[in-house]
Amino acid sequence: MNKSYILCFSLVLLFGCKKNQNESVKISKKEEISVQKFPQPTFTLAQANKLIELPLHCVGAEYPYKPGETLESEKDLVAPISVHPIFYGCFDWHSAVHGYWSMVTLIKQFPEIDRAADVRKLLKDKITVENVKTEVAFFEKSINKSFERTYGWAWLLKLSEELHNWNDPMAEELEQNLKPLADIIVLRYKEFLPKLNYPIRVGEHTNTAFGLTLAYDYAETMNDLELKQLIEKRAKDFYFNDENCPITWEPSGYDFFSPCLEEVDIMQRVLSSEDFMGWMDTFLPQLANQNYHLKVGEVSDRTDGKLVHLDGLNFSRAWVFYGLAKEFTKYKHLQNLANEHIAYSYPNLVGDSYEGGHWLGSFAIYALNMLHEK
Repeated sequence: MNKSYILCFSLVLLFGCKKNQNESVKISKKEEISVQKFPQPTFTLAQANKLIELPLHCVGAEYPYKPGETLESEKDLVAPISVHPIFYGCFDWHSAVHGYWSMVTLIKQFPEIDRAADVRKLLKDKITVENVKTEVAFFEKSINKSFERTYGWAWLLKLSEELHNWNDPMAEELEQNLKPLADIIVLRYKEFLPKLNYPIRVGEHTNTAFGLTLAYDYAETMNDLELKQLIEKRAKDFYFNDENCPITWEPSGYDFFSPCLEEVDIMQRVLSSEDFMGWMDTFLPQLANQNYHLKVGEVSDRTDGKLVHLDGLNFSRAWVFYGLAKEFTKYKHLQNLANEHIAYSYPNLVGDSYEGGHWLGSFAIYALNMLHEK
């Protein structure tokens, strides 16, 4: 057979196959952009009655407990409740703090909640002047300056802010009782942020963007101009020049935050709408695509304290997506993506093992609040 004929025939086969491959790719892409619609989650009294059981179950549970402090001497080998008479439950200090936040926000929104009397008694019995003094004394020790930096700090300010926004005589008393601890946390922020040369871009507790976000909300609510301006400056220092965040690399195996989306959350607060939209066009331009999809974090074992973090990731992603969808028409389609993330993790929340139940309720409530609050 003529060699030139064989070569020509081979080329036809080669390019013919490539053409068919390209056509099949095009078909699969069309299939990928078919967007499934997920119902908007509700936030009802019935749900609140179930959710309130999670913090009520754990805030008084002394053990199991994971201490996060550095021991200065043998004298520090004491029961957690002796140095944390308020926030000794829920496995660790920060989970106890946002467990209290969960109770406050639920009873504030649903005053007719079944366990209202129990919650009010617990808050009044625990958030006392004397107990707060003991918590403050722990933070005043030099060796504990970095304790719960900045995740626990952020949630403590969120609890204080929630008490401030609760129109109830008891809340006013509790806020005043808690104020010395909130004040020392604010001081810690003001000392630490100017010294932080680089942001911490992880999907767990030390994520800088999350710590800045809740603190910024507190500063706005409490009209702390110094803290607010400091956070604005540091957020812009850290993130303003960021481009093309690699969100396709997420999640890592233990994440409960999206490093990319937490960055979006703080920048949405500190930039003007116009500047934020311009920044997003460079940072995460794909989010503007009406067919954008981000697969939920899949949990393989909810009895594993680290693997269950991915349920938290789904809730935290959802609250950022809801925030964007509410604020900008351009991102309205992200509400459905948030709904999908909630739909995956929320049904597994109540009745979950202690590994997730001691903290995940707070994340779910925060996400639902972001959707339903006006």
